Amino acid sequence: MDQQIKNVPEMESFLRCRDLPSFCRAKDLNHPSLDFVISETFYSTRATAHLLNTFDVEAPIISQLRSYWPNLYTVGPLNALLNTLRSRTANSPHSSSSSKSVSSNASLYKEDRSCMTWLDKQPEKSVVYVSFGSIAMVSREQWLEIWYGLVNSGHRFLWVKRPDSLLAEESHIIQAEAKLIEATKERGYTVEWAPQEEVLNHPCVGGFFTHSGWNSTLENMVAGVPMVCWPHLADQQINSRYVSEVWKIGMDMKDNWNRLTVEILIRDMMDVKRDELMKSTAKVAEMARQY
Repeated sequence: MDQQIKNVPEMESFLRCRDLPSFCRAKDLNHPSLDFVISETFYSTRATAHLLNTFDVEAPIISQLRSYWPNLYTVGPLNALLNTLRSRTANSPHSSSSSKSVSSNASLYKEDRSCMTWLDKQPEKSVVYVSFGSIAMVSREQWLEIWYGLVNSGHRFLWVKRPDSLLAEESHIIQAEAKLIEATKERGYTVEWAPQEEVLNHPCVGGFFTHSGWNSTLENMVAGVPMVCWPHLADQQINSRYVSEVWKIGMDMKDNWNRLTVEILIRDMMDVKRDELMKSTAKVAEMARQY
């Protein structure tokens, strides 16, 4: 899995088999996932134009893609664009209370805003925000290892745990969750879903422990917060590699989730490598906001 891949333009120096999208791990060349991606990629070349939710942080790759798709336009980060439109609407002299608002809230779950009240009581840049997105499933063993890693790191944390995030046969982990809340009630807080953009932009949040989904990655780039990446599927593997090796705005915890690794990387993000990471995240955030 650590074998270098040398034939992908602009990725020759850092791409490994381990970093390819999850569907590339199929052991059968006729696997439905591979067939789907191959066919959709082929059909995409017939489009008149392409719009991508990205910006100049991916400029080298965008240049390569334009050799296949000349009419390719980058229109991201979309969350920053929506926030700009919302701000302009609110400040417009023609706006009124009856004007249609522009909102970037596309949450699939009900947000528990009590976490914002909890964040307001924490020291600046002291909290690790933990969320693995709306799809990823976590086993009991993984959940417990991450818990121990967070606790042992000594840092405060806000953990989003979806009701459906545990594997079905392991729903008894709810009992362990009660122990987690009790053990970390002084510096830990758990909710089923959070207003992620608001959390990432809160002054008390100093790091993001994420699954590396592209929407979360973009939201975090705009917020300028360092990351620890634990990718699960699809594009998340390559996203996390870019975070650590190209943009240098976080660390990649790919294919690993033991408590010691979690503890070390959280401490790296929040303490040991903080100054170095903040320089890179500030640069990327400025690019994202100006685009």
